[in-house]
Amino acid sequence: MTKYMISFPAEAMVISEDDFQAVVDDSHAVIEEAKAAGVYVFGGGLDAEVAPVRVAGDGTVLEGPYPDRAVPHGGYTILELPTREAALEWAAKIAAACRCPQELRQFGFDPAS
Repeated sequence: MTKYMISFPAEAMVISEDDFQAVVDDSHAVIEEAKAAGVYVFGGGLDAEVAPVRVAGDGTVLEGPYPDRAVPHGGYTILELPTREAALEWAAKIAAACRCPQELRQFGFDPAS
């Protein structure tokens, strides 16, 4: 089984206040479906109020992300699935619930993890 990240940047989700609760309910329903199917690993969003830092091997803390890199933000879901086709199906379900396209990425296999 392969782990996939399904995500979207915060600005991609453009919904009205009237639709907000429906999006919350629909997205929670998809996550509950993934949990019931046994494919859910982790999900959430990065807190935009907390600035990123870089930590060196000696413990030095540097403010901000790597230079010339966009700060990731938005929502993320990690699922463990048998095929890329299954990942595309789940990404479509999340896209429908969130009312915005999703980016799909596959994690590389690391036998030590």
